[in-house]
Amino acid sequence: MANQVTRQEATGWVGWVAFAGVMLILSGIFQAIIGLTAIFNPTWFATTEKAVLVFNMATWGWWQLLVGIVVALVGAGLFSGNMASRIGAVILASLSAISNLAFIGVYPFWSLVVITVDVLVIYALVVHGGEMKAMRD
Repeated sequence: MANQVTRQEATGWVGWVAFAGVMLILSGIFQAIIGLTAIFNPTWFATTEKAVLVFNMATWGWWQLLVGIVVALVGAGLFSGNMASRIGAVILASLSAISNLAFIGVYPFWSLVVITVDVLVIYALVVHGGEMKAMRD
């Protein structure tokens, strides 16, 4: 029987996939809150003369709000085992790790923590992400 499909058994890594989903949902909510703060009260954020701002704070706030919504939706999609959500989550976690590498001189401990979590999320989704779908089937 060459046409038989073997079913993948779920392992303990399903918990890490769920962790990735929860982390993305929380991150999206936090980004949306930051975005709303920048939209409604742009003077709340402290800026320095050395800060390079391409946009005004309200525009940056709209960008943060949009990104936060997308990140939260991708995180929620991970619980269904959706392949598009897995791909989006890996891309978002990769961008997060790269952007935190830029801040390692300013916030070394926090940047290393975020990079570590991002790498764990990427590993869990790339290697074991399909197990969430197998568990739901």
